[in-house]
Amino acid sequence: MELYASPMACSLASHIIAREAGLPVKLTFVNTTTKRTDDGKDFLAIAPNGYVPALRLDNGQILNEGPSVLQYLADQKPEANLAPKWGTLERYQLIDVLNYLSTEVHKALFIPLLTPNASQASKAEAEAELPHTLAYIEKRLGKNQYLVAGTFTVADAYLFVMLTWAAYVGADLKKWPALAAYYQRLMARPAVAKAFAEEMDQRKKRAA
Repeated sequence: MELYASPMACSLASHIIAREAGLPVKLTFVNTTTKRTDDGKDFLAIAPNGYVPALRLDNGQILNEGPSVLQYLADQKPEANLAPKWGTLERYQLIDVLNYLSTEVHKALFIPLLTPNASQASKAEAEAELPHTLAYIEKRLGKNQYLVAGTFTVADAYLFVMLTWAAYVGADLKKWPALAAYYQRLMARPAVAKAFAEEMDQRKKRAA
């Protein structure tokens, strides 16, 4: 398998899960502005949507949406417990969280905040909504260590990225103590720390 990712984009979650599962996944970074991979390929010929993550399966097929990529990776190593078993209530709770994060948080909130050419009106609306969203997520987490089934899952990897972005756009997670503690707990995981450091290094190289 080959995972196409952009440094510190939402594909970081898939990178984390590949490391958590110990899967033999080749990581290829993509410049989502030029739509070229770092090894010179036309990314649009690989993933016509032009965004990450994209996961090339061993049979050549492409998965190109974060929630499907995350769940596919998790299901390749079921003993790692990165996603509950299909047919259980916990699996549908996982899907519930992934849908919420991908639509209401990632697309509706952070796309305006992180897109340079987004309108000022959309940015202002997202900035006003961000504290309410973080408060809601903290309430949803409650006293639990993780989002679903009492264990680290793909949903936590995805939320880790959202919280990283929140800090990047100026949100002080200390205002939400449970979320701040949760974020530090995730960062302490070796796979999370390794993927995070690798993508930060890649981002610094591009900026140099």
